Amino acid sequence: MIKVYGIKNCDSVKKAIKFFKEHSLEHSLHDFKTDPVSCDKVSLWLKDVPLKTLFNARSSTYRNLNLKEKDLNDSEQIDWLCKENLLIKRPVIEFQESVIVGFNEENYTGVFL
Repeated sequence: MIKVYGIKNCDSVKKAIKFFKEHSLEHSLHDFKTDPVSCDKVSLWLKDVPLKTLFNARSSTYRNLNLKEKDLNDSEQIDWLCKENLLIKRPVIEFQESVIVGFNEENYTGVFL
């Protein structure tokens, strides 16, 4: 089964879920807002994807927390991902043994179909 991590009202998450539904692919949504992920989960994802990919420096959460001014190093970015899941780029997809971050229809077609 495909596990989708994100938030229900995120456009990229909506696109991913729409893709899975259109192609009758079994999936489930893990909503960060109602059930935050642990630091262990973040660390697991970081074994497969670079921190730059997972840490969303373009998010409104990033701007609202004024994190640009803090000039965070990698360790501090990971700490922030653990305590503020909305800094994680969405969606995060767990499929088989891989982790995919973001929505890209062409990539999804190659991976899931």
